[in-house]
Amino acid sequence: MTDHSRRSALPRRRSLLKLGLALPATFGFWPAARAASFPTRPVTLIVPFPAGGATDTQMRALAVAASRELGQTVVIANRPGAGGTLGPAAMAQTAAPDGYTVSVVVGTLFRYPFLQQVNYDPVKDFTYIACMTAYSYGIVVREDAPWKTLDELIAHARANPEKISYGGTGAGGSGRIAIERLSRLTGARFNFIPYKGAAEETTALLGGHIQMVSDAGWGPMIDTGRARLLAIVGEARAKRVPDVPTMTELGYPIVATNPVGIAGPKGMDPKTVAVLQKAFHRASRDAEYNRALDNADQPHMLMDSAAYTDFAVRQVAEEKHFVAELGLKMQ
Repeated sequence: MTDHSRRSALPRRRSLLKLGLALPATFGFWPAARAASFPTRPVTLIVPFPAGGATDTQMRALAVAASRELGQTVVIANRPGAGGTLGPAAMAQTAAPDGYTVSVVVGTLFRYPFLQQVNYDPVKDFTYIACMTAYSYGIVVREDAPWKTLDELIAHARANPEKISYGGTGAGGSGRIAIERLSRLTGARFNFIPYKGAAEETTALLGGHIQMVSDAGWGPMIDTGRARLLAIVGEARAKRVPDVPTMTELGYPIVATNPVGIAGPKGMDPKTVAVLQKAFHRASRDAEYNRALDNADQPHMLMDSAAYTDFAVRQVAEEKHFVAELGLKMQ
């Protein structure tokens, strides 16, 4: 090779060398760039309760606000059943961990494995993205019911065992457990009828098919004057009805808590989780979403992915102990 040829080849070699050094960095950047671009298509949010109930109303408002944050539509898919566990359980078994299918999860997800055989592990099979709020439970009867106080209701149930039928979401829901504990404390016996969600319970109560509801989502019934709230099954009185006492104040130390959050299948990319967490938490500032929470007297209960995951682990352990202590079984 001549000196001229050597000099001509040198720049080409240097160019190839630069290209070779650049290629690994370029290829290494692509996955990060793809993760950063999430989402590039609509996200499905499973609501494990029927359309028209309190949770559905809240999540539809949240989805609209989250769509603005994500730049993609958040589509609601109602998949009710099994006390709010059917939808998230199906997601955990079938959805890809890419962030495009996530689900609302409630406290029954942590409790059901100890009440019946389930096809999921609440700790291992989910990626907990963000906690959003918590249900506010109450004991509700129709406005024309003969009982003006909880004590009157209990006295009637003692004298007429299982003649008062009441509804709650799922056989293992927090509302039913509250009444089960009340029965053990007082000797009053009630007849439990499970429903898929608040909308069905409301129809049954106002139609006279049941005499009482022990659940969340009681706000609209109270606002219309068609139902009466006898007691709050929470740590504090409700803002919208401050004159209604808690069960603890009435001498029955019973508190029902049920956080509401969003989870995906196990194995999600932490970057995708971070995008969704940020979007849903920012969306929680939305006025329409907050009106929906206020209608059910529900507070904000915001937890990031790490805190929500820790909470879930603790909650599973607590539910296992609680179910064993009460000897609860599914009907």
